[in-house]
Amino acid sequence: MIDKRVKNAQEAIDGIQSGMTIMLGGFGLCGIPENCINALVDSDIHHLTCISNNAGVDDFGLGLLLHKKQIKKMISSYVGENAEFERQMLSGELEVELTPQGTLAEKCRAAQAGIPAFYTPAGYGTEVAEGKEVKDFDGKPHILEHAFKADFSIVKAWKGDYAGNLIFKGSARNFNHPMAGAAKITIAEVEELVPPGELDPNEIHIPGIMVQRIFQGEKYEKRIEQRTVRKK
Repeated sequence: MIDKRVKNAQEAIDGIQSGMTIMLGGFGLCGIPENCINALVDSDIHHLTCISNNAGVDDFGLGLLLHKKQIKKMISSYVGENAEFERQMLSGELEVELTPQGTLAEKCRAAQAGIPAFYTPAGYGTEVAEGKEVKDFDGKPHILEHAFKADFSIVKAWKGDYAGNLIFKGSARNFNHPMAGAAKITIAEVEELVPPGELDPNEIHIPGIMVQRIFQGEKYEKRIEQRTVRKK
């Protein structure tokens, strides 16, 4: 069995170069690959195209890369929690491709499955459909969407083994699951890394064949994007 372990986040991101396209898992701040994002922040890599459900917040997650002007283009669905993102977008400093959330997920899943394109009704009649092929299915117009083409995919899982098998926990499964295996190279950071045979095969969400590098992360902050508490 191939041992896919690397020492840390710095070693995991080796090969990511300026101008590349990378996927980053997570939903809001849940399940984001914190260690790899911090390693990218500490690097001199820039002009990245980032595919992610959202752009983090001003002082955490992808927001840290935005503050250092390391991101050239964001392909996202929800971007409402980041003031710096808004400033860069409105000033023209940042290219933004807003994508319906379901379409974003399917463009990842299609890339993971080796499907080059698909039709969806989402976005028809809006700016999302401009310049795209339209076909009718059962009397309903659908637009053609192409699968993503990314150089690296960076995901975060709860548990993993040396062979790259992954188990996600709760909401962190969302975009991490379809992004694993959806790029040329997939990097997985996990909270707990165990030897092969330790994971229950019935609980594995992503098989190791979809992962090229894996390491055990550390010091996960796991912030809450918007904390709401009940009044006493």
